[in-house]
Amino acid sequence: MPSPTVIKPEDPPGFVVSKEAQKAAFDNGFRLERGVDGGWLRYASTTAKGEIWIAGASASGPWLLSVERAEIVAEIAVSPSPFLTGPGAASYAFATLRQLYAVLDRVYRLGVSLPDVPLAVFRKRVQGLPMTTEAECLVVQRVGQDVFRKALLAYWGGRCPLTGIAEPALLRASHILPWAECGSDEQRLDVHNGLLLSALWDAAFDAGLVSFADDGSVLVSPRLGPAAAEALGLKMGTKLDGLTVTHRANLDWHRKRYGFHPPAEA
Repeated sequence: MPSPTVIKPEDPPGFVVSKEAQKAAFDNGFRLERGVDGGWLRYASTTAKGEIWIAGASASGPWLLSVERAEIVAEIAVSPSPFLTGPGAASYAFATLRQLYAVLDRVYRLGVSLPDVPLAVFRKRVQGLPMTTEAECLVVQRVGQDVFRKALLAYWGGRCPLTGIAEPALLRASHILPWAECGSDEQRLDVHNGLLLSALWDAAFDAGLVSFADDGSVLVSPRLGPAAAEALGLKMGTKLDGLTVTHRANLDWHRKRYGFHPPAEA
């Protein structure tokens, strides 16, 4: 069996590769051009943290992506290519531009939502605001909740992962560990301490009528009536995908608070 071929970027990148790379970067929020390095075109964003590099093996592909931030790499549901070495923490090869665009969209959303970015936005917005009175503290809290909501919308792709609902007016930024019980602003604004749920699911979760196991399976309280269960659309196999280690730690707190007992492992 022949050995797998090592993938290398076109160097220097030709006209087609350069134009397609620029369009892919610009269309997905990376509009700061930072030059070329060994065939890789380098980009950054004014809103998302971290740089990316895009290249093409030829004008017809495959299309190559390298991502700087390891924490973003950890949450991309695509495996890096073992036959490609790039300048970032991990590098990927895609047969089509459509595939490249899909992953770039996820990279950008993670770049604007992972914990240090919302926290920095919050601190900038509340800098200088007084926090002496209860009313002043409520103003700061509202700012934080607005920042948190926007971060969750980005992180979850603008839709409830359980229902697929994408209308912003019907979506709620659900804290797992409530704002008032968080020990720091870092925890309050951490997207891993939140779920983007449709309004009914948010109400049920907030009231402890539903929770989630570590694998994302829905846990249902005996207090939840049959009509409410039907309205939620509960059915076998309903799961919350995409949970991280930090999500699971926070959900453990939620389960204990409301007396849920996750099913025993088989």
